[in-house]
Amino acid sequence: MWRLRRCGGRRWRLRLIPRRAAPTASAERDATPRILLVAIHQSYRIAAYQSAAEALGARLVIASQGEHSLIPGIAEGIHIAFSDVPGAVQRIVAEAGRAPFDAVVASDDLALEVAARAAGALGLAHNALPAVRASRRKDIAREVLRAAGLPVPRFRRLHLRRALAPQIAGLRYPCVVKPLAMAASRGVVRVDSRQELLGMLPRLEAIVAEALVPDEREQLLVESFIPGEEIAIEGLLSAGRLHVLAVFDKPEPLDGPFFEESYYVTPSRLPKALLDRATRRLAEACAAYGLREGPVHAELRLHDGEAWIVEVAARTIGGDCARLLSFGTGRSLEELVLRHALGWPLALDRPAGAAGVLMIPTPAAGTLRRVEGVLAARQVPGIEDLMISIREGYELTPLPEGGAYLGFMFAHADTPAEVETALREAHACLNVVIAPRLPVAMTATS
Repeated sequence: MWRLRRCGGRRWRLRLIPRRAAPTASAERDATPRILLVAIHQSYRIAAYQSAAEALGARLVIASQGEHSLIPGIAEGIHIAFSDVPGAVQRIVAEAGRAPFDAVVASDDLALEVAARAAGALGLAHNALPAVRASRRKDIAREVLRAAGLPVPRFRRLHLRRALAPQIAGLRYPCVVKPLAMAASRGVVRVDSRQELLGMLPRLEAIVAEALVPDEREQLLVESFIPGEEIAIEGLLSAGRLHVLAVFDKPEPLDGPFFEESYYVTPSRLPKALLDRATRRLAEACAAYGLREGPVHAELRLHDGEAWIVEVAARTIGGDCARLLSFGTGRSLEELVLRHALGWPLALDRPAGAAGVLMIPTPAAGTLRRVEGVLAARQVPGIEDLMISIREGYELTPLPEGGAYLGFMFAHADTPAEVETALREAHACLNVVIAPRLPVAMTATS
């Protein structure tokens, strides 16, 4: 149960009344909670959850592949194979028999099913498996939303191992082609004609060939393109009730052919009536999926007065964007998620002002030589932090094949407009120097 109380001025305090009695301060000090984080080995969220657990005085145990990992938390944790879900759950339950867990959290989409099954086996709060699958698989999500009577684009699956002509007959263009279950807009492409679709399919087939789930390597989702502004909503579910933590505007148009996200600014500048409709549609989508507990990250398109669900994921926002929720609150998003999972009180001060992030796009393919202008960008008024995530000498791969950002830039100011201006001005300071990839010719020698 959520209670909102004004604390004076523009500040509010939000408290979550948990499903079970919250521990007293002394109880939190005396008993060390034990939290299981189910995470893929490459997850960048692991460090954030480790920091959050440390801040709470909790012990975080990581279940992941990578027995010989260089990351101590993974090497010392529970070693599982995501390709063997029953076996993974069995190992987690066996570990819980030696030392019980107080909560189970998943880091990424691929970890959701193992986490849900393990939490269910241990009698802890979790989402049902059909809900988890709907939140991870875009084709299942579309079917669930359509059955619930919610606005969804026209869609169909393409089987890459079958004759394409009858499958694409009658398609209306423009449409969007996407993998069944990949993140960061990887493999998501707008095509405006049958010729463009056929020309793009070999590239998309190579992308989905890397999927871990077999049938996701052989299928794509095709759906009609919905024009309009796009927003993101970050929330927490408690016993099926949605609480919105933040709404982000995406001021850059996302019209294709690729859909690389860049600017996120909060709070939203859109009309309240439209935002209320978007929140209502998100709550309806969560109910249709069957999601009831934990974080949700949603993307919605606003078109002709309606909010169309693009995606609802049962996890936190990607990249380092979660840092936006900690501006002025003193708590990271991961800490909020862990507190919620433990059933602890959740206190969040709503700061005045606005915040934003620029996910610095990858401008071209090649080898990163250097990023110039970083110092000048950091000195732009309003810029809180700028970090380049990819080291010099590493290969850059833009969309649709790539899925990594060059780095992240954060801003904080009095208004969303000032935040966006600061981010754009700082971005203009950067000059990304890339050495192009050169073809290598192999010649025979005698």
